Amino acid sequence: MGELEYLERIQHEPHPLVLELEQLGQRDGIPIVARSTGRFLSTLVHAMQANRILELGTAYGYSTLWMALALPPAGRIWTVDPDRGRTAIAARFLARAGKAQAVDIVNQPALDILPTFPQRNLDIVFIDAVKTEYEAYLELAVPLLKRSGLVIVDNLLWHGQAAADPSPADSAETKAIRAFNRVFLSDSRLDATILPLGDGTGVGARVL
Repeated sequence: MGELEYLERIQHEPHPLVLELEQLGQRDGIPIVARSTGRFLSTLVHAMQANRILELGTAYGYSTLWMALALPPAGRIWTVDPDRGRTAIAARFLARAGKAQAVDIVNQPALDILPTFPQRNLDIVFIDAVKTEYEAYLELAVPLLKRSGLVIVDNLLWHGQAAADPSPADSAETKAIRAFNRVFLSDSRLDATILPLGDGTGVGARVL
């Protein structure tokens, strides 16, 4: 048994709705975070008692649901995704979980929302949207965080392609993730690291 299989075996089962949504996303070929990343998000929300979370990239709401189930009573999530068909599924699962009132779904592109987003002093910004826009998201999102707030970023290993030697055949997404990783780790506003969790999870605490 490999290390990852061992760790999954000794973990408790996720919430039944998380399992159902995970299976639906996999069936429909909808990108969702790794289960280990969902667990990590849940732990961070619990540890921080995070009341104010901005998520860029909702899809079926898999990561949204992990975080919503960990919210404190007064907590709120704003999740941004222009795809109304996908977010309608997210809304149904959040309603079934009793979390509909805690989550605002914003059906617009993230780069249209971020420059005028009215919320400040966010505890967490979670980025998992258009990979070629990651650098722009980061620049606009960090000022929305409180000091010590976290920006968390998914897909920074990009299915192993980010770590491979550069090639003329690299996709725009692969090139963008490689460039983003350098920018993220050198951002003077953040104490940032990238963990080999899921598909590569960036965690940056705002320090400036």
